[in-house]
Amino acid sequence: MSLFFIVALPFFGALLPGIMNAAGRAACAGVTFIVSLAAFLGLLTNLPSVLAGDVVTARVDWIPTLGLNFTLMLDGLGFFFALLILGIGLLIIAYARHYLSRDDNMGEFFTYLLLFQGAMVGIVLSDNILLLLIFWELTSLSSFLLIGYWKHLPEGRQGARMALTVTGMGGLAMVGGMLILGQIAGSYDLSIILQNRELIQADPLYLPALILILLGCFTKSAQFPFHFWLPHAMAAPTPVSAYLHSATMVKAGIFLMARMWPVLAGTPEWFAIVTTAGLVTMVLGAVIALFKHDLKALLAFSTVSHLGLITMLLGTGTTFGAMAAVFHILNHATFKAALFMSAGIIDHEAHTRDIRRLGGLRKLMPVTFVIATLAALSMAGIPLLNGFLSKEMMLEETTHTVLFDTPWLVPVMATIGALFSAAYCFRLIGHVFFGPVRDDYPSTPHDPGPGLWLPPAVLVVLVVVIGLAPFLAEPFVKLVTASLLGEAGDVPKAHFKIWHGLVPALFMSITATLGGLLLMGMYKPLLRLWENTPRPEAKVIFEAILNATIEMARTLIKGLHNGAFSRYAAICAVTILAVGFHAWTTGSIAAPTREIQAATPVAIAGWIMLVAATCGLVLMHRNRFLALILIGIVGLMVSVGFVYMSAPDLAMTQFTVEVVTIILLLLALNFLPKSTPMESTVLRRVRDAGVAIAGGVATFTLAYHYLLRDAISTPISEFHLANSYKGGGGTNVVNVILVDFRGFDTYGEIIVLGIAALLIYALTETLLDGPVRARLLNRQPDQSRAGDRHPMMMVVLTRVIMPVVLMVGFYIFLRGHNDPGGGFIAGLIVSIAVVMQYMASGFAWTSARLTYPYHGVIGAGVLIAGFTGIGSWFVSKPFLTSDFTYVRIPPFEKFELATAALFDLGVFLAVVGAVMLSLESFSRLARRAHVPDSDHPMDIDPSRDDPPPDASGPEREGV
Repeated sequence: MSLFFIVALPFFGALLPGIMNAAGRAACAGVTFIVSLAAFLGLLTNLPSVLAGDVVTARVDWIPTLGLNFTLMLDGLGFFFALLILGIGLLIIAYARHYLSRDDNMGEFFTYLLLFQGAMVGIVLSDNILLLLIFWELTSLSSFLLIGYWKHLPEGRQGARMALTVTGMGGLAMVGGMLILGQIAGSYDLSIILQNRELIQADPLYLPALILILLGCFTKSAQFPFHFWLPHAMAAPTPVSAYLHSATMVKAGIFLMARMWPVLAGTPEWFAIVTTAGLVTMVLGAVIALFKHDLKALLAFSTVSHLGLITMLLGTGTTFGAMAAVFHILNHATFKAALFMSAGIIDHEAHTRDIRRLGGLRKLMPVTFVIATLAALSMAGIPLLNGFLSKEMMLEETTHTVLFDTPWLVPVMATIGALFSAAYCFRLIGHVFFGPVRDDYPSTPHDPGPGLWLPPAVLVVLVVVIGLAPFLAEPFVKLVTASLLGEAGDVPKAHFKIWHGLVPALFMSITATLGGLLLMGMYKPLLRLWENTPRPEAKVIFEAILNATIEMARTLIKGLHNGAFSRYAAICAVTILAVGFHAWTTGSIAAPTREIQAATPVAIAGWIMLVAATCGLVLMHRNRFLALILIGIVGLMVSVGFVYMSAPDLAMTQFTVEVVTIILLLLALNFLPKSTPMESTVLRRVRDAGVAIAGGVATFTLAYHYLLRDAISTPISEFHLANSYKGGGGTNVVNVILVDFRGFDTYGEIIVLGIAALLIYALTETLLDGPVRARLLNRQPDQSRAGDRHPMMMVVLTRVIMPVVLMVGFYIFLRGHNDPGGGFIAGLIVSIAVVMQYMASGFAWTSARLTYPYHGVIGAGVLIAGFTGIGSWFVSKPFLTSDFTYVRIPPFEKFELATAALFDLGVFLAVVGAVMLSLESFSRLARRAHVPDSDHPMDIDPSRDDPPPDASGPEREGV
């Protein structure tokens, strides 16, 4: 199966659980299971290639100019993590089906789960670091939804916010590190980056990139000092906790450290930072876990400790350490998922996770006892279980690791971490399952049906099989290790077996096991000591820092963002002027290469009118209607300037924009006072005038000096002129730039235009339902001064010119690729024609004859433009790459067909929809303010032969 389908299946499958939710719990879980199973089987189809040592790739150029391509890569390491994500995901889905209550919305839960699964698969299969970053942030967002799934629990909402804050901030840091790494390597493709070890490590930016990337890894994988968010994520349902801790989320940081190991590891900086962080996390997490009474909290801190163990192994920078890390990732995924699901079973049946209220469950829940005990003993590193094997490899590696010139530091700390790890595992077994049966359980515990215990039992079988026959896992682990190492080293020749002789690691393991038993015997006095010892709480520190940051932000916002536009404008203008002045005074400017052209009388006259209108606007801006007229004059003079400078496309666009804008603003002014009140003091007006004059002088000076000098390099316009016809098939360079060379900009602009129209519509809805409604209803128009609402001459004129304008708009649209015109201008022209119908005949009459919604017109335009761009992917071209050809259909002459026309059609529809939706919004306000509009197109009621001259009833009213 293609890698694209493997990544896409969970995302598309996320649409199904919500649809199937009404069909029942089994149907909802079943469709989710089928989607994951399909992705899992698709992954297995690539297993022969992976076993052969090949790297399966898939590539589609997305935005190649930015280095962002949809490039996927499946090697041994990616296959290993994808196998864990999808394989354990199947067990989690089956488990969640029986764990969640009937009050839980299973469609919502499985939708979030599939989104999270897809994001994780995307991370491990990405071959482009920019694409990887997108999936990385998707995991933070989808995990936020999963952790906060039980919205009614305050701790759930708090845990979700904490996880998003910590991992999101780390992700932002990692973005910077990845960008630096891509710049050093000259590519954002991982397959290329991984081949430039010497180049990257020799670059002076290696250390900043390393620190930023490790911040992202450490926050995601809960390494010290970012470990505190993970236990608070335990407010999520147990299936989520089991999935997060075993195969996803926290393993994302581990995966990235393993993926980047060939180019980042092996330096003193990597060794010192990663090994130290992992060692501290391993010991600290184990110590805290021992004294936790909540069963899931104990397991959460155990996850923190074991993630520290894996991080430490990767930090050593040795090939043996890397292999031990891979092996422990596999083992940890099996026993930790089984343990979390066992904890969920206990909570599900006993209705409590408090270890102090449990005990004696060995007799009441024998199946759960066997599953949880075997998984816990594996986590403790007891022989004949898989956790023992990777723990021994870890201890062996520490005996050869010297940190801070102290040979004993790492072995001793690792032994202490293993000792406390054994202790909390023994506590879990002893305090939960052994002891007398109690009579005060919140609910009488008993083993559940196979729907709950079978998924963890499958994992425990792997725990036992790997522990008894490690040679079965050895080839696969070494295959993954070879993929991890790349060209940075060879896979160690060590063999996986239970007995390695009387080596130091064996004695360290015995010490840890016996020490764990000893701590269990001393647990009560140790607990009292722990509770009475003052210590910093990471959660309290985090909340204090967060509150201080929020308070600082509020203080800053109150000073800068107080709602006064004049203050925003002044800050921006002064900052720009200061930066520009610094650049001007410290830089240099070349001698003029052009002469000043003589101004013609027409240009001088136009300039005088433009200045006069501008000055009049400044002096008379408080009269809103007069200010609008002056703004229109300024816009029209700019259009004349474009014509004078031989820019007809810009002139047509400017002119049509001015017409539409003035009409819409006139409607808006209808709901505002006639004049703006005097609010600024004299001192403030003097300040504003000074800033404005300084800005005008600076702009004039810059333009004056620039126009007298030739460009230092070849201007981009020469490229556009040379390639407009060859590359885009059009001779109108402006239109080809909009729909081809800069099509992505245009696509973004029509989306923004549509959003703006929707916002106007939403604001209108708010005004109609809010306190403004009363003022609108009480407002009466000055009908005697306004005259006829629908003058007969205007109604007749608009009927006549409507088809003509539509034909002109169609003509402007078709000619735009080779002559002045295009979708944007045509859309404005058609909008003006429709607007005139509204003005002449009223909104009610006109809208009754339009059966399509303007929202849909906007959406259709954006979709058509988007699908036109996506179509280029099917021929392996970047997004929005256009193509053209010439065809001859008898008896017509040869003519051009270009895909850019479809994109222009999308622009046309988006413009028409946005303008008309804005008009509709203002008209709805007007209709609400006045007597309801008449259905008649003129101020003559055909139902009355001789209406009285003073008639002013409802039949005369309109917009």
